[in-house]
Amino acid sequence: MRRKALVISILLHAALIIVVYVFQGMIFPYLRLYGYAPLILPVVSTGVAVYEGQYTGGVVGIFSGILCDISLNQPAGVFTVLLTITGLLIGTLADTVVTRRLATFLISSAAVLSISALVQLFPLWYFTVNGVQIPFQPLLSTAIRQTAYSLVFVFPLWFFVKALGARAGRMSSSGRSF
Repeated sequence: MRRKALVISILLHAALIIVVYVFQGMIFPYLRLYGYAPLILPVVSTGVAVYEGQYTGGVVGIFSGILCDISLNQPAGVFTVLLTITGLLIGTLADTVVTRRLATFLISSAAVLSISALVQLFPLWYFTVNGVQIPFQPLLSTAIRQTAYSLVFVFPLWFFVKALGARAGRMSSSGRSF
């Protein structure tokens, strides 16, 4: 029965990642607010790390990072490494130090989204565009606005991530699904 529960858990995580990827890649580009599109795959990766721990958070971080790299046209591996490390780190903190609550999820998501926005904007700041280097302040303002807009979607995603974490917790503690 444990094998069946593991397969169901993997399929549910994969379905969540794919659905969020489709929303991020196909729907949210049309929901721009003042030119900013929300970034939600890091939120899912963070939520899984908060509610299910470091190993599941790291694995979901790998796959979410790969899909972020694909959809955002970033250099290969940037988001894969970032979301894997943050999934492992936040999952470790959730396993040892912090509680698994909405506040932890919100603070962790804000931190990961801020880092993700800065990672996206770093090449624009570091390299010159037509011989002109873009000042850091407008880029920082852009990162803050994109993070704030993305944080709006933390609350709807919280219900799905928490339910998935609760299901995984019930399956692992009882050895069978409900």
